[in-house]
Amino acid sequence: MAFMSKPRSLALPPNSTLSVHEPEFKGFYRFILRLLLYYSKESHYIRTTDVLYKRIVYQVDRPEIYDTFSLEKCFRTTYALLVLHMWLCLSRLKAEGKEGIEFGQYLYEVYNHDVEIRVAAAGVNLLLTTWMKDLEKIFYGNVAAYDAAILPEAAKDELSHVIWRNVFSDEDAPMPKGSAATAVQALARYTRREYACMTLTDKEAIFSGNIMFSSLGKCSIQS
Repeated sequence: MAFMSKPRSLALPPNSTLSVHEPEFKGFYRFILRLLLYYSKESHYIRTTDVLYKRIVYQVDRPEIYDTFSLEKCFRTTYALLVLHMWLCLSRLKAEGKEGIEFGQYLYEVYNHDVEIRVAAAGVNLLLTTWMKDLEKIFYGNVAAYDAAILPEAAKDELSHVIWRNVFSDEDAPMPKGSAATAVQALARYTRREYACMTLTDKEAIFSGNIMFSSLGKCSIQS
């Protein structure tokens, strides 16, 4: 059954060719880099959040996610999927307390810069600052809705309704029923499973960016 397999850690194996590791410099070169604050926490977070955000972009920009969930590839949908996967990462980071929240702020800055580039590429005619303020409100509104929908006490279909509003619906249309809601329910199952997978992913993997979201290459939304 689609998206019903047992959750697993999203950490890449140590020997994966996709893993990114900090280079180890020695001697005088290392001394110079230390003077240049290359090894500072801020510099380290900038590098590793960039790696983690690229994992999000890899998942969101691939055709499979649009094909699997019957989504149109457009700025609005891509943005909604970026926010969804950012939420998955930020939720996991919050479990690491103050350190995770701080790391999440650096991740948000990388995300924000990417969104600015995407808005400009979309040929938006309005002021960029106006668009970014509107998108910021959408981001925090969506994140709050996902946080509430994933709680154990949330209604069983709450996550599906949130996914419908945030990803599929353009004008607050009511969520479809029956077979018309298959894609929405499938994305909700995917989201719930990835959330569970994130909880199984160790701190080192998430802080280094060495994770990979579940493949959708051969998935079907038919349950």
